Amino acid sequence: MSRVVLHAVVSVDGFVADPHDDPGPLFDWYFNGDQPLTAQDMADPAPGGLRVSRTSYDYVRPEWDATGCMVIGRRLFDITDGWEGRPPTGDHVVVVSHRSRPDGWHPEASYHFVDDVTAALRTAQELAGDGTIAVAAGDVGGQALALGLVDEVAMDVAPVVLGTGKRFFGSLEAQQLLEDPHVVIRGDRVLHLRFRVRR
Repeated sequence: MSRVVLHAVVSVDGFVADPHDDPGPLFDWYFNGDQPLTAQDMADPAPGGLRVSRTSYDYVRPEWDATGCMVIGRRLFDITDGWEGRPPTGDHVVVVSHRSRPDGWHPEASYHFVDDVTAALRTAQELAGDGTIAVAAGDVGGQALALGLVDEVAMDVAPVVLGTGKRFFGSLEAQQLLEDPHVVIRGDRVLHLRFRVRR
């Protein structure tokens, strides 16, 4: 069965974006190194593409390569336009949404629209094969964690305090215990952390 990882870049105070969905300086570490980090065949998000430190590359590249399927919310899909049908990692995307795929939107893309988090994870398990399932942080990620569907929490912590914005765990209010971090890697302007979910 595939490993389910809840992941995002996050501020020190627990936000993945400001109130207007702008990650701002949270993503600075994606552009401050000398090691190119390509996101599959997705168009470069900025001139020169992603360039991270060697330390971050050695952590991120294997994780991206291991991803078989992403699970995201409709808000992220709309903000990114679903990366124009070419996800940054993995071969498939499951979008949790009560709305179906937009008419005429990249019919060739392996994007599946499911209206329930549990059903979305079931679909992702079928699609991912032996690959990792990467669940985007936010409301969908928080719901998956609350339902006991997440194996690990991965945070790329940027040394930024946003003060307000979109929370890493969305509207999750229930307490959830994690194990001690089993990965702690210091990059340039980022701290990579991974926690197994305590069962």
